[in-house]
Amino acid sequence: MTVKMQIDIARYSKLISPKNTGHNEEKEEKLLERCPPGHEGTKLVDKPATIIDVSGTIIAWYLPDALTETTQKEIRAATDLLGPSLEKSVKADGNWRYNQEWFKQGSENVGSTPGCINLSLAWFQQGHENLSDPEVSASLKGPSSENILKAIARPAAITSAALRVMHPQQYFAGLRALSHLGDKALSKELPQMPETLQYWASVFNSLSIISNRETPNHRDHLSIPECFNILTTVGNYSNARMSMPSLQLEFRIVRHGVDGGEGDRIAWAWYMRDSVHIYAGVPSCGWAMVEGRILTTV
Repeated sequence: MTVKMQIDIARYSKLISPKNTGHNEEKEEKLLERCPPGHEGTKLVDKPATIIDVSGTIIAWYLPDALTETTQKEIRAATDLLGPSLEKSVKADGNWRYNQEWFKQGSENVGSTPGCINLSLAWFQQGHENLSDPEVSASLKGPSSENILKAIARPAAITSAALRVMHPQQYFAGLRALSHLGDKALSKELPQMPETLQYWASVFNSLSIISNRETPNHRDHLSIPECFNILTTVGNYSNARMSMPSLQLEFRIVRHGVDGGEGDRIAWAWYMRDSVHIYAGVPSCGWAMVEGRILTTV
């Protein structure tokens, strides 16, 4: 089904400052008044759906129960392989993404190790975007890097295939970025990047693996506004929901955030960092549009 909003997502995105983290509720209320979604209250979406704006731009896809049991087991196994890195990622204080207050152990203390790590074949140090060459992320520099890349390969390929349908222009922009990145990695002799590219099976250039964490409402400014991120979730949780307060929508699980829920929860977030596309010389791909698609509006 299709959920049609009255918001113009391109105009809305232009109102968002890079400093707007989505944590200031007063600012969010004012932004909601300026760009209302077109319905009263929060709407719960619990069936497969596309969310589109007033211009026919696709804002989001919601595909519950899309992963087979085999794929879910592969995601669990790969996450378990990264257990030591996940454990080291949790800190006593600081950024909420790694702050121990937002994490909890899975069911009966036998679930996946709580933590949050980033895997990327091209990662810029904070504040150094396009001022220096990117590096392979720290989690892929160790002796287990090849095993990790092989473990995530099939889920990576599945999300890439989904993107080919959801946003073809973004899919091909991702392919071009990887190709250009490979050329630069060879010509500049960037450490470990050519080897990592051999096993990197996604058109996305980054993956965040999040285990047993509650997520507050926030915005991800490292992503590209016109591009989709793909969030996949597995686990034995119940009563978890993903909220998009800027659209006054909640997705049964899936500015966004994920409430606590009950049970063991793993989330993989695939995304494209704009700084990597700029470094690779790949222009913006534009928004995904409804044109040429058959959608049923509700």
